[in-house]
Amino acid sequence: MPIATELRFDRAARVLHVAFDDASRFDLPAEYLRVESPSAEVQGHGPDQRTIVPGRRHVSITAIEPVGNYAVRLTFDDLHDTGIYSWDYLHELGREQDERWTRYLNELAARGLSRDPPPR
Repeated sequence: MPIATELRFDRAARVLHVAFDDASRFDLPAEYLRVESPSAEVQGHGPDQRTIVPGRRHVSITAIEPVGNYAVRLTFDDLHDTGIYSWDYLHELGREQDERWTRYLNELAARGLSRDPPPR
């Protein structure tokens, strides 16, 4: 299991930069991290229960809290804070970013949903 050696959040770009002890580095947008949250609220309790989260184009991370030596809890400005991102899951998100992002965009389109928040 790779171990994160650096976590740095760029607030202006809304991107979490993650480096691992296997020399891999990933730039993970807050929106991507939010819609791929490992929380039961998003992932459900099985693949058929996964929730598509629309309207998070402008979401940001407001807090990064260590969870032991194996993970972080991310708090987003939409108040979502129940996902614990293990080093393994963050590495997986980095490796699979292109495929997962394409799947997410296709799922939004298929449901007539948008990355943009609903008008107020």
